[in-house]
Amino acid sequence: MRSIPLLLLSLFLAACAASPPDPQAIVDAAFEAHGSERLLHAVVTFDFRGKHFKVTRDGGVFQYERLYTDSTGAVREVLNNDDLYREVNGARVTLTEKERLKMEEDVNSVVYFALLPFSLNDPAVRKKYLGEATVKGEPYHEVEITFVPEGGGRDYQDRFVYWFHRDRHTMDYLGYYYHTNVTGARFREAYNVRTVGGVRFADYHNYKGDDVGIDDVQRFDALFEAGKLSLVSEIELENITVRPLSP
Repeated sequence: MRSIPLLLLSLFLAACAASPPDPQAIVDAAFEAHGSERLLHAVVTFDFRGKHFKVTRDGGVFQYERLYTDSTGAVREVLNNDDLYREVNGARVTLTEKERLKMEEDVNSVVYFALLPFSLNDPAVRKKYLGEATVKGEPYHEVEITFVPEGGGRDYQDRFVYWFHRDRHTMDYLGYYYHTNVTGARFREAYNVRTVGGVRFADYHNYKGDDVGIDDVQRFDALFEAGKLSLVSEIELENITVRPLSP
C-alpha cells in the first residue's frame, strides 16, 4: 500500500526536476549580483567615446544627459520622461524629426548597455529560458529578452540573448539582433569588470558573425567558441561614478 504514494512522490519530484529554471529568477539573481538595486535611486556619470553622460533615476522618473563639444560649441542633450531637447552654448536649438530620433536612439542605447542588467526588469520586457550553455569552460543559463510593442520603444522588434553564469549569476555575454536604421547582429564579451559605488560595470569586446539572423542569436556562444566571430570594436566606459540620489 505504501508503494503508490512513493511512486507519486517520485513522479512529482521528476516533474519538478524536468521544469526549466524561471528566467525571472535568473534575472533577479543577476540584478542582485550586479548591485543593480542601487541604480533605482542614483546619479551615474561616465565618459564614452569622448562624450560625458549623466544618468539620474528616481524610481520610474529618469533623466539622461549627454554633453560634448563640437564645431557648434558646447552641446547638452537631454532625454527624460517628458521631453527631449538639445542645447548649444546654453540655448535650445530646433531639431528635425530625424535628428530627434537619432539622438534618442543614441543616448538610450549607450545608457541601456552601460547599466545592464538594470533595464531587464522593465515592464515591456519579455523573458524566456533557452537552456544551459558552456562558454570558456564555465556554466551559463541562456535567457532570451524581447519586448512588447507597447512600451518597448521603436526597437521593440530587437532580440537579445544573455548568458548568466550559473553560479556567480553575473551577465558575462550577450548577443542581439537589431533593426535600428539597418539590421545586424552583435555578440559582446565582458572584460575589465569593476565595482563602482556597489554596482558592477564592465567593458565589452564587440564581435560580429557572418550571416547571423534574428533566429540565430542563441548560436553566438558556439560561434565564439569556434573562433568564427570577428572583433568589431571595444566598448569602454571611463571615469564612472555612482552616488545615491539625495532625499
